[in-house]
Amino acid sequence: MPCYRCGARQTDPVRGASPWKRGVRHEAQVLVCPDCQRAHDLDLDACVSCGSTALICRLGEVECRSCGAVRLARSCESLVSAAGSPDLSAEVEAALNRVLGRS
Repeated sequence: MPCYRCGARQTDPVRGASPWKRGVRHEAQVLVCPDCQRAHDLDLDACVSCGSTALICRLGEVECRSCGAVRLARSCESLVSAAGSPDLSAEVEAALNRVLGRS
C-alpha cells in the first residue's frame, strides 16, 4: 500500500520498527511515509473520545490505539444494512452456486 499523500511505495523494512505510520482517513486504513509524517496537517480521522489520530480500521470497526474506544465504521453501516437485503442475498447465493458448480 502506498503513502496516501505522496504515493511513495513502502520498501522492505530494515530490522526493527517500521518508520511508516498507520492511520485512518475517511474511515479507510492508510499508510503515511516518514517524509509526509513531517507535515502538520495529515488530515487523518481522530478518535471521538480522546482526539488521538492513532486509529486502526479493521473488520468494519475503527479502534483507537490510545484509549481503546471502538466504533462501527460509518462506511460499513451501509454494508451491514445492505447485507440483509434479499436481492443481495440472492445475488451472493447465485454467485456461490456458479463458483462451486452447484445447479
